[in-house]
Amino acid sequence: MQTKSLQKAFYTLFFLTLTILILTHSQESLYFALNSLNLWFTKMIPSLLPFMILSGIMVRLRLTESFASLLHPAFNTLFHVRKNVTYAIIMGFLCGFPMGARVTCDLLERNMITQKEGEFLLSFCNNIGPVYFLSFVVPLLHRKLLWPYLFGMYGLPLLYGLFLRYTRYRDCGFAEASGRRKRGIHGGELRLASQSGALSLLEQIDDAVYAGIQSILMLGGYMILFNLMNLFPFALKQCAGQINLPFPFAATRPGVLLSQILEGCKTLPSLIAPILEITGGLGMLGDSLPLLALLLLPFGGLSCIAQTYSMIKRSELSISQYVLHKLILTGLTGAYYLAWAFLFPNSFLR
Repeated sequence: MQTKSLQKAFYTLFFLTLTILILTHSQESLYFALNSLNLWFTKMIPSLLPFMILSGIMVRLRLTESFASLLHPAFNTLFHVRKNVTYAIIMGFLCGFPMGARVTCDLLERNMITQKEGEFLLSFCNNIGPVYFLSFVVPLLHRKLLWPYLFGMYGLPLLYGLFLRYTRYRDCGFAEASGRRKRGIHGGELRLASQSGALSLLEQIDDAVYAGIQSILMLGGYMILFNLMNLFPFALKQCAGQINLPFPFAATRPGVLLSQILEGCKTLPSLIAPILEITGGLGMLGDSLPLLALLLLPFGGLSCIAQTYSMIKRSELSISQYVLHKLILTGLTGAYYLAWAFLFPNSFLR
């Protein structure tokens, strides 16, 4: 009870303070909200909504196996998975976040993959999309090389997925089933998919469009909320800038230390912003700290985690396990760039 009371008090204080900051920093809050809406309207809707609708139609019409047939032999050789799992991997890597989580949840809800397959997919195929990475991140960071960054962004998650397939998920029975009957999910089996009350083509399309628009609206709301949280470090920076230490004290050791802390507070907004919301945060960070930006991309930011939860909340998939895998991938990315710096220092971060 005491823990719940403390949590309630913390949440109350947090959102009350955010409300006060919105009222007292109206110009800044307007900027953060408009920036979020602009990124959502110009980046997310054109790049995600068409894929959400098309993927929703294919899942509802059970066309995913046909779609994945061309690339399935290669994926089956590497991962030993079924065609619906191949479809989710392709969509997750090509379409980008949060399509990996969205497609996984859609397939799981319609009994086209097992719970274990869903957990496996969510662990590595919900990443920043290549269109976003190549059109926004690479030009923003002004890097001349390309392939080392592509490997760090997509090669590492793919290798991580392979590692998980033959370690944690090695006994999950992903190989193509010999029979066509689908049984209830228990111990990695598929539930019987009900065929009663099948919807017409137009009804399926209508449902897919509605679900896609609902999801994209939720993503926009999360982007606004987490971008508004930048008001906290911004207010701290503002307060730090107004503090002038008296000369005698500033020359002492505690004064020098306090001055360094205040200077750090002035750079805090650009450092915290990508952790809160990756797109707006990278725009604030720019190319000043390219390594930090590259390390934060696999994690995706708190907004991406909240958006992923929005995609999977109707399923039994664990958001805490997803966050754990993201932290592991962030650590692996750090190790990759550290190895690059040691082995090839002349080309590091070029």
